[in-house]
Amino acid sequence: MKRIITLALILLCGSVCQSAQIGAKSKRVNVIGDLKSDFSQSLIQPISSKFGPKGQICAGVNIHFVTGHEKDLDLIAAAGFKFIRMDFGWQSTERIKGTYNWALFDELTANLEKRGLGAIYIFDYSNALYEESAVSKDPIIGKEQKATASPQHAESVAAFAHWAAAAAQHYKSKNIIWEIWNEPNISFWKPKPDVAQYTALALATCKAVKAAVPGATIIGPASSETPWPFLETFLSSGVLEYLDAVSIHPYRNYSKSPETASNDYKKLRELIERYAPQDKKQMPIISSEWGYSTALKANSLEAQAANIVRMQLSNLVCGIPISIWYDWKNDGTDPNDWEQNFGTVTNDLEPKPSYNAVKLMNTSLKGYALIQRIDLKNDRDYALLFKNDKGKYKICAWTVDAEHADTIENTISKVKNVTITDGIGNTMNPKTEQDKLVLELKALPQYVTIPKGISLK
Repeated sequence: MKRIITLALILLCGSVCQSAQIGAKSKRVNVIGDLKSDFSQSLIQPISSKFGPKGQICAGVNIHFVTGHEKDLDLIAAAGFKFIRMDFGWQSTERIKGTYNWALFDELTANLEKRGLGAIYIFDYSNALYEESAVSKDPIIGKEQKATASPQHAESVAAFAHWAAAAAQHYKSKNIIWEIWNEPNISFWKPKPDVAQYTALALATCKAVKAAVPGATIIGPASSETPWPFLETFLSSGVLEYLDAVSIHPYRNYSKSPETASNDYKKLRELIERYAPQDKKQMPIISSEWGYSTALKANSLEAQAANIVRMQLSNLVCGIPISIWYDWKNDGTDPNDWEQNFGTVTNDLEPKPSYNAVKLMNTSLKGYALIQRIDLKNDRDYALLFKNDKGKYKICAWTVDAEHADTIENTISKVKNVTITDGIGNTMNPKTEQDKLVLELKALPQYVTIPKGISLK
């Protein structure tokens, strides 16, 4: 079914993602020539340069290795990812009390630098030098097991904070983003989740790290999904005085698309604004882990490809400066195992459709900053307008609904000079209807390149 829609450039911030703060809700913008003053007022909320260029895609992936794996890192860089996220294990770097060995992470950090990749290192988990073992549930398979309890006594909390500060000092010139723990609201905190214990650890760690390296970048709590009571207790503790961003893992039921996270971001922003110091009310939110598995009965390969791209784009609309995909590669070869099939490549590094799709997105939008979301009247249709510093524009468009055609009702001069690339890299001839551009919207985003000098009226 074809829908003919006026592509007037009107913000949908009020109805879709108020937290993105992309201009005023009532403001109508006509796009003519170079789009100067109007668009300069409609950029997404300011983002610190430590989290990447303002308004540009800044994608990353979770990895599960420290040394070697240089082919993995080559492929990660080739796909246009900007960050990796990796556990920075306490147990592996402090085997004798007070003595730290950074050699393994020195190698990883050097390998990242060679490829222009940034790092989010996670301060985790516990250390048997300071805590006893306890019975807890394995966070992946759910079976009971014995594992070292998370830091919850004065000595272990102080030791963890001291270790974290030493790490920050060692890597102070490397622009590392430090995250405090991983999903402490579920069974990664042992023997069971305890928001008071985690908050005490986070506060001690923040204070120690900032004392050692005042310019260090710290994020947290890296919660699994959005556990609101946990988050409010944590955010109301005073920790926002020390954090540089709030990180969450907005996983959701697979029946819900990436775009549905906008409401969660809005609610989280309200909590940040309620509890943050006055000068930190606009603190960024980082999506530091989120993915869709392609295990049987989960996501198809094609659906995962659409989701990895749309997660990045819809997060950007909501003002999320960094979005980390889980996972870099499949962790095994069993097609039925949920945990083994989150990767963008197979276990032996063969690209899945999601790898190709995210590489195309990063290549197509490299150097382009989001200007705003175009009003398509239907909230489930998306068209994002980007601009680079050479005066070129691109539109990235997709739909959450079934495939259908949308017509740009406003005139694009020289329509035939516009180029369209579909989500798998095929160049398509522009379709027109009465000299108006017709876009065939699908689940996988497409890219419309508008050369400099062509205007939208």
